[in-house]
Amino acid sequence: MKYTLLLFFVFLTSFSPPDTSVYICGSSGSKKYHYKEHCRGLSSCRQEVVKTSLKQAQGYGLTLCGWED
Repeated sequence: MKYTLLLFFVFLTSFSPPDTSVYICGSSGSKKYHYKEHCRGLSSCRQEVVKTSLKQAQGYGLTLCGWED
């Protein structure tokens, strides 16, 4: 029984969830990330819209756009 639980735990922890892609405005003053490429919050972006991972966007200190809460 112990080994079954141990194997089950190892099996569950061996898989990592896929990285979620988000979109950010390419300007250095960006403060938000967006799940949708055509989010209303990106309409004022004057630079290119860049696709990146959620972890990287959060690493930049960006937070979720208020239109996507």
